[in-house]
Amino acid sequence: MTFRTPGFGRRLGTGRTRLVVPVLVALAILLVAFMVFTSIWTNLLWYRSVGFSSVYTTQLWARVLLFLGAGLLMAAVVGANMVIAYKLRPAYRPLSVEQQGLERYRAVVDPHRKLIAGGLLGLLGLLTGSSIAGQWPVFLAFLNRTPFGLEDPQFHKDISFYVFTYPFLRLVLGVIFATVILSILASVAVHYLYGGLRLQGPGDKASGPARAHLSVLVGLFVLLKAFAYWFDRYGLAHSERGVVTGASYTDVNALLPAKTILALIALICAALFFVNITRRGMMLPGVGFTLLVVSAILVGGVYPLLIQQFQVKPDELAKERQFIARNIEATRAAYGVNGIKPEVYGAKPATDAKKLTDESGRLQGDGVRLLDPNVVGETFQRLQQGRNFYKFPDPLDVDRYKIDNKTIDTIVALREVSGAPAGQQSWVKDRMVYTHGYGFVSAYGDRIAAGGNPDFVTKDMPVSPTAKIKVDKPQIYFGERSPGYSVVGGQGQQELDFPDDKSAGGQAYTQYEGSRGVPIDSFFNKLLFATKFQEKNLLLSGAIKSGAKILYNRSPREMVQRTAPWLTLDGDPYPAVVNGRILWILDGYTTSNGYPYSEQTSLGDATRDTVTDTRSAVARQANDRINYMRNSVKATVDAYDGTIHLYQWDDKDPVVQTWMKVFKGTVEPKSAIDKVPGLRDHFRYPQDMFKVQRRILAKYHVTEPGPFFNGEGFWSVPEDPGAKGKTQPPYYQALRMPGINTPQFSLTSVFTPRGRGNLAAFMAVDTSADPPRIRVLELPRNSLVDGPELVQGSFGSDPGVQAQLLPLKQSGTTLVYGNLLTLPFADGILYIEPVYAKVSGGTGQQPYPILRKVLVRYGEKAAAGDTLADALKGVFGGTGAITPPTSPGEQGQPQGGTQLSAAAQKAITDLQNAVNAFEEAQRKGDYAAMGEAWKQIKAARDALAAAQSAAAAKPTASPSPSPTGSPSPTPTGSPTPTG
Repeated sequence: MTFRTPGFGRRLGTGRTRLVVPVLVALAILLVAFMVFTSIWTNLLWYRSVGFSSVYTTQLWARVLLFLGAGLLMAAVVGANMVIAYKLRPAYRPLSVEQQGLERYRAVVDPHRKLIAGGLLGLLGLLTGSSIAGQWPVFLAFLNRTPFGLEDPQFHKDISFYVFTYPFLRLVLGVIFATVILSILASVAVHYLYGGLRLQGPGDKASGPARAHLSVLVGLFVLLKAFAYWFDRYGLAHSERGVVTGASYTDVNALLPAKTILALIALICAALFFVNITRRGMMLPGVGFTLLVVSAILVGGVYPLLIQQFQVKPDELAKERQFIARNIEATRAAYGVNGIKPEVYGAKPATDAKKLTDESGRLQGDGVRLLDPNVVGETFQRLQQGRNFYKFPDPLDVDRYKIDNKTIDTIVALREVSGAPAGQQSWVKDRMVYTHGYGFVSAYGDRIAAGGNPDFVTKDMPVSPTAKIKVDKPQIYFGERSPGYSVVGGQGQQELDFPDDKSAGGQAYTQYEGSRGVPIDSFFNKLLFATKFQEKNLLLSGAIKSGAKILYNRSPREMVQRTAPWLTLDGDPYPAVVNGRILWILDGYTTSNGYPYSEQTSLGDATRDTVTDTRSAVARQANDRINYMRNSVKATVDAYDGTIHLYQWDDKDPVVQTWMKVFKGTVEPKSAIDKVPGLRDHFRYPQDMFKVQRRILAKYHVTEPGPFFNGEGFWSVPEDPGAKGKTQPPYYQALRMPGINTPQFSLTSVFTPRGRGNLAAFMAVDTSADPPRIRVLELPRNSLVDGPELVQGSFGSDPGVQAQLLPLKQSGTTLVYGNLLTLPFADGILYIEPVYAKVSGGTGQQPYPILRKVLVRYGEKAAAGDTLADALKGVFGGTGAITPPTSPGEQGQPQGGTQLSAAAQKAITDLQNAVNAFEEAQRKGDYAAMGEAWKQIKAARDALAAAQSAAAAKPTASPSPSPTGSPSPTPTGSPTPTG
């Protein structure tokens, strides 16, 4: 017994080990299955809660179908060929050193070959299925494709073939190619392992069955290559070989016939491989394969190169003219700019003083947006934050509202919650108390209140019932800064609504009453969401009461992207009050990179500008390559209960029609927009679409092949004058275009000639028009109207403007230049720029941007004023006529209008010299010299003030600026010396 016990213990231990391993494996499988189930089921619960469950289930079934189809195809075909190769193994293998080595591998593999093969095939099928499942949009779009009703000019196929059919056929061909290639590799491996193929020894290196098997597989590969050559012909519609995108002269006259010839040669080569089944040796397949390779090099490579070098290059324009014309037409159609024709503007800018004064008065009546949404976000934060757990976005948004029977530009933002105050965080507070933001804050865009602060239309907490913009549900449960998830609406649950000094505890509470959200008052759902968010409190907390719901996936952009995954969304959702409800409005784009002959552009590069590069609230687009774009959907998300609506906007777009067939009932027809009174009034032309179109129009406003080939008249989007190296963003503003009697809420931008700083054209679109109309005002080629960068520089060098700004710089503030607005004005161009002052030191003032000055320039005249009226008066209020921009032969002539007095000019010169001396001493750290320079600055300032007072007593015109140059140096926000 003493010897049996250890043996029994060892057997017992071995049995336990054998039992533990399967149990652990089973537990691991169950855990993975539960995690997968949790992810799928919680996603489905969310889709059900917002009423879009069919979107998720359609995607899911498409993914599953592609996963199983591609995975099983790959595993079955490769596995079948492995079985065939094994069955065809030779009964006798010649004795050799090679076979002796392989025998050891066979001894190891043979007992487990089914398990090894099954594991490898399962992994191969899993990888293939996972890869192809992600291509469900290509699959579903192909099944539901909608004709464009237009044909390409080369192959005369409907555009839908290139957008929907061609990508799917390439996908299918790619899967079959991969299957055949892997089958060849697997078969070669099995044949070699079991002796059907040999590298050493006398006689044939391949057995007859192995040679026949591999001949069939390689023949199938070459046959697929023939089909690929044939389909590649249609790919020439996207060729980049020529001057522009699309089939070029060389493609059509050399590469197109070459593809056809190669397809025929590949068919012959495939037939030779098939014939080789009954023959010994590899001569026929070798000849065929060699023929295919040589043909591919000579016919597919060398011949087109010779045509390009010796026929096209010597006379490129003549050869490519037809294909450039195709590209121009297709590109303008694909980006929706084919109806735009630049209008001649600015040939004779008005110079009559009375007309200009009248025009400036009408301009003030229209309302010019002076508040810059990219600057005043910090001002809103300081004045309307209320408590430190609220946040405003940066930048803010621009909309328009009808107030006192007048439609005005309005700067708007939502006061969103950022979580419990620092030092007071807990799970209950973060997830069940601080659940939502509160309030819609808006300010007049064209006016300011006392002290340079925004003149608010709606403000403070609680929302006033008498506010000019009525808000019935000010709570923000769904916003850009909402928490990842919140538990709301439970019986007796108190959610912080807003700080209220009149209430007990200084806070008012509310409870979510919306219909959206997923119930979380059952143990099963608590378990699921505790797993999803990896938070045990969701399962264990007793604070979750009956009727509680969990809100998650709450960002408006994420919500719409989930419900319409086929859309590309604009980077800047914006809030609007419609019938008392706060709605997020989002623009959705249908895009494609398959439109034939259309120029491709990077969506990310085309939409980048100062705002996207410096502000986190505006999402940057991915660097997807597109050559077709439509603003096909307008989406809304209710900020209180998360209700989502998708409205068809472009009802002629075949791409949106295709996806409406895929996800039936998810996109409402365009007519449904008018069922929500007032909603259409807040739609605006989307920025990202506009940015892409302006990039296209920078080249494709030229519609003649000759000038296009030569690059004549190409434009550029200018740099932002306030941010070197970054593109100037487009601006929303009220605008009266030539020939229009009433101002329109427009999105605007400008162009400069490539390599030059003057203005080339002005682009604007009426955001409320349906369909929108883009207008481009093109200035004469010999015009010398300065572009934004030169205008900004002229403000910095103009003595009169600098005299107005200098006191602000001396007071320890930092100047922040707002958006430089460009407006067509009196047959010329008017520039308007707000200037904000922000305290940079501890002077007791408010450290946020305050509007202090407005800069204006028209022609060669610039002025600054405390208000727009003052600045316009400085430019147009004099008795002298305004001097228009000089032509090249007139530069250097005296400017019109009255000049500064000699005393004022001397004072400004002394002031600039003193400032230079101050900054030089500051760089050296010479405080004595700084003090002396400061005395000179004060003396020059006093002299300038005296000269201005003397001039004010006389009927003189506003000062004329000095020629454009670099901004004059001024003191920075460093501490001011005393003395």
